[in-house]
Amino acid sequence: MDESVVRGQLDVERVRLEELRDQFAAEGLTSETEGESFDALTTSGQHPADLGTETFERERDHSILEQVEGELVAIERALTRLEKGTYGHCEACGVPIEDGRLEARPEARLCMADQRAAEEESHRLATRP
Repeated sequence: MDESVVRGQLDVERVRLEELRDQFAAEGLTSETEGESFDALTTSGQHPADLGTETFERERDHSILEQVEGELVAIERALTRLEKGTYGHCEACGVPIEDGRLEARPEARLCMADQRAAEEESHRLATRP
């Protein structure tokens, strides 16, 4: 893949994710602790169902923010690999990552076989008794 195209794709995605993260910050999600948010809700005399909805929405937003932060890290790492000249090679086995995979996921760091193995291992560990 053409490095300038990849860099452009990664930069566009980084800007999009940073804007999303900034939206969460503007809404106070990153500066207010869960306890502070809960205290504000309970002292405002809200109905318990409304409190439950607010709590659910806050947890959902935190989950989205966590995913955004993770994707930003992946993009930064991909840009670092571009600088080092290691972009496009699997970090586990060293083989070139398929162009189709890189087109779909420019931040990909593993070939499909190693990605599948990593996901299976993660699933195995998550379901371990």
